[in-house]
Amino acid sequence: MTTSLSIKDARRIALAAQGFGIRHPDRPSATHLGKTLDRLGLFQIDSVNVLTRAHYLPAFSRLGCYDHKLLDRAAWGARRHRRLFEYWAHEASLLPLDLHPLLRWRMARAERGEIGYQALKRFAAERRPEAQAVLDRITAEGPMAAADFENGSSRSGWWEWSHTKHALEWLFWSGRITTATRRGSFARIYDLPDRVLPKAVLDLPTPDAASAQRALIERSARALGVATAADLRDYYRLKPEEADHAIAAQAEAGMLVPVRVEGWSQKAWMHRDARLPRRMRGAALLAPFDPLIWERSRAERLFGFRYRIEIYVPREKRTHGYYVLPFLMDESLVGRVDLKADRQAGALLAHRIALEPGAPVGTMERLAIELDRMAAWLGLDIVRIGETVQRP
Repeated sequence: MTTSLSIKDARRIALAAQGFGIRHPDRPSATHLGKTLDRLGLFQIDSVNVLTRAHYLPAFSRLGCYDHKLLDRAAWGARRHRRLFEYWAHEASLLPLDLHPLLRWRMARAERGEIGYQALKRFAAERRPEAQAVLDRITAEGPMAAADFENGSSRSGWWEWSHTKHALEWLFWSGRITTATRRGSFARIYDLPDRVLPKAVLDLPTPDAASAQRALIERSARALGVATAADLRDYYRLKPEEADHAIAAQAEAGMLVPVRVEGWSQKAWMHRDARLPRRMRGAALLAPFDPLIWERSRAERLFGFRYRIEIYVPREKRTHGYYVLPFLMDESLVGRVDLKADRQAGALLAHRIALEPGAPVGTMERLAIELDRMAAWLGLDIVRIGETVQRP
């Protein structure tokens, strides 16, 4: 039997699943951060730092002014403090350690040269000795960045930046190395998993690929609340042949409940434990790579909100700005703000605020509160607002 959902109910389910509508804790702790990460299943990494790096923002949107050092320690701190690891999931991601076994099938496929771009695959075959030489240096010398190999090129005839970087990426994809820490301009420092990740995690049994894919689909469904099959696949970047059997199995087990969402042409699924609040209250600025909106077609289906990031669009062709954050207010996306942290001036710059058609009275007042909150979190003294427009 298929349940019918109004679009309002689908929104509320999605927002609740993503951790919105909950009062911010007075002092967000490592425990609060851990619960947020467990709920979302990952933070997408992005190095753009015009505001702050994107992986810090989803926790801020849900917890308020948490100490970003809590995330740094969990992601790149000492082995005993490590709670996260880096890997390719929804793009480059920070993931809870319990997902490590669930992604080993992907590591094994990379090791065999079955996935990745062509230059990467070559290191699983004819260029494997070069990758082994890279691995041997890390084993002998300890944590290294790609630039460390480039700087040592005179000792090795074939050490070139591109070759080394590709070799490192193949070793990373195949799980032979991982990220020990980040340094400087966010450069990844590679080391052996045995020296970075807790032994208890590495000792966890490795499930077969089909079982792992079923578990990943369950995590996707729990994080999304209600979703199409394409949405479920996208969360951990699963291909149809990796995900469709898993969706079918979870539906047969009753973990996924078939639903029909008002206005959606595609069949949808709801996690059996999804919660439907009577209403949602709260406000948040959302990172361009927040899991609520990173699948742009889903954001449009749920909220009627067409959103594209314009970082790579020439300035004169941008519609809304360089680094634009959607503004969530209660159950709707009601605006978008082009933000920059001017650290030298101690100011949060809202270059342009565009309110959506039908944005309710009081939107600017509530947005101002969130901008003040973000400025305080970033250690900035003031908020400066430029152009404000009402979209027709």
